[in-house]
Amino acid sequence: MIIFPNCKINLGLHITEKRADGFHNLQSCFYPVAWSDILEVIPSDTFAFTSSGLPIPGEQTGNLCIRAYDLLKTDFDLPLAQIHLQKNVPIGAGLGGGSADAAFTLRLLNERFSLGLNNAQLESYARRLGSDCAFFIQNRPLYCIEKGDVFEEIEVDLNGYHIMLVHPNLAISTAEAYAGVRPRQPEVSLYTQLQKSPATWRETVHNDFEDSLFPKYPVLPEIKQQLYQAGAVYASMSGSGSTIYGIFQAPVTIPNQFLQYSVWQGEL
Repeated sequence: MIIFPNCKINLGLHITEKRADGFHNLQSCFYPVAWSDILEVIPSDTFAFTSSGLPIPGEQTGNLCIRAYDLLKTDFDLPLAQIHLQKNVPIGAGLGGGSADAAFTLRLLNERFSLGLNNAQLESYARRLGSDCAFFIQNRPLYCIEKGDVFEEIEVDLNGYHIMLVHPNLAISTAEAYAGVRPRQPEVSLYTQLQKSPATWRETVHNDFEDSLFPKYPVLPEIKQQLYQAGAVYASMSGSGSTIYGIFQAPVTIPNQFLQYSVWQGEL
């Protein structure tokens, strides 16, 4: 059985306070994007995890797909399986690719082996794997608060818009991104800002990580400005970086200066 774990973008991201547990509270709208990995699970006589495509750093035992399998196995008599991941979404890109792989592994195991878990139960497991993981259970636009794993409904519809994602082959770790953050409460909530037309977002919708990462990595604001020059109605860094995206009213030709980077485009 094969499934396609897609990534997400952040429509705005405010870091509002540091929590007692060391994490941070935030405000953001997570929005699914179709740039996807490929995940396959096959019943087997032995357990195995393999991957292809982009290299995945770190020890294999720490891979989120394996951790998702092991997490469910503590509560269910899971059959042995071979899991293969074709990694297409860049790592350390602010797109939640690894979180999506973990959540989709939970979803696929639940379906393949008829575990009977509903979305709320799957989200509970996903939260134990990472802050962004639970979002990919429902995998639809949601307003995310607290650690990014508590959800509120929001009416943000970008149907008909076109998106271009530009990853400058630069990985930024979550720890590095948060090291430069100064939490603050916004004067106007992101929820309120996102209710207005995307044409207004350039002046109002902001990703707080840009404040410290743009001076450190000048290529990031350069890409953002180039997306606006190409006609984007809104452009921003996604998550903790380093992907910059532009939202357009129609498809556009990839600018020549982006050809050296990893670029994906499609409909929202």
